[in-house]
Amino acid sequence: MKKIAAVAMLFSVPVSVYAQQEPSLKVGMAVDQQLSAVIEVDEQYRFILGNEGAAFDYLMRRGNFERADVPLDWYVGIGAWGEWDGDFGPRVPLGVNWPINSNIDVYGQVHPELNLHSGINLQLGGALGVTYRF
Repeated sequence: MKKIAAVAMLFSVPVSVYAQQEPSLKVGMAVDQQLSAVIEVDEQYRFILGNEGAAFDYLMRRGNFERADVPLDWYVGIGAWGEWDGDFGPRVPLGVNWPINSNIDVYGQVHPELNLHSGINLQLGGALGVTYRF
């Protein structure tokens, strides 16, 4: 019986810690799929819905430039995009993030993308946006 109680206590600690963590939510505007609304969850999942289409980016790796005079962070991800006229494909966002304060971030990225709609075309896209953390 003591073993069961010990195991139950062991597993209850991570669950209680996890329950106290709130997901980070950012909402903003960008020029990505033309004028777009942006929702970012946990600084890792970015959803974009715009006038010309939609996109999703999974930000795999983040870092900083290790210099005090450079207030930018960098990120690399993988994602997918689609336009309302039928074009679609994968993309690789490469960007920088500038945290203006604890709630507002400005970001810019370039994203090489493949257009798979009618054959394979390599394209280069870009985005510039601002998000607010709740």
